[in-house]
Amino acid sequence: MKVLTNLLMKGLATVLPIGLTIYAIWWLISRAESVMHALIGLIAPEADYRPGMGILAGLVVLLVVGTLVNAYIVRRALTLWESLLSRIPVVKTVYGAFRDIMRLLPSGEDQRDLQSVVVYQVGNARMLGFVTRDDLPELERQAGGIDLVAVYFPLSYMMGGVTLFLPKDALEHVDMPVEAAMRLAITGGMATTHTAPTPSREPSASAKLD
Repeated sequence: MKVLTNLLMKGLATVLPIGLTIYAIWWLISRAESVMHALIGLIAPEADYRPGMGILAGLVVLLVVGTLVNAYIVRRALTLWESLLSRIPVVKTVYGAFRDIMRLLPSGEDQRDLQSVVVYQVGNARMLGFVTRDDLPELERQAGGIDLVAVYFPLSYMMGGVTLFLPKDALEHVDMPVEAAMRLAITGGMATTHTAPTPSREPSASAKLD
């Protein structure tokens, strides 16, 4: 019975991630197709619609928006829009959370999010974190000129974490891809990584935090 249970659990552990991934992709595509189908129906006859046109239209919209964002006037309009939302209670919290999550996606721009992987030692414990900002002049003045960096420490199995402002020389750089380190952190250490973490306080490593 124990052998049968182990085989069933191994099968579940193999099939479940694959099934959930396929379902999530299918749900996202079907929802996007449904939304764009309704929008296309406002400007084109229903008889002319073909399956897949919604996804294609969505990709075109994203390409157009991505191109327009580079224009100064559009950037200015987005800034004013964010300023307006930041004054509305509840809305500013929800919008800010989604905006910060989306900033983690690669956009081809110089972004400040999750710049490098570091380890912060507290007693005998070592906390895995991510540098999100390496210049904090507004806090460094209050800290007596200490060179501070912002480090995000994710919590396992949830979308959350804590951000600490720590002295740069108290951190150890880890030669590990951000994606691999994030998987290791949010799975409670159960994820495997191909790159072994190698904490170091050598100047060449700490220079990556500068």
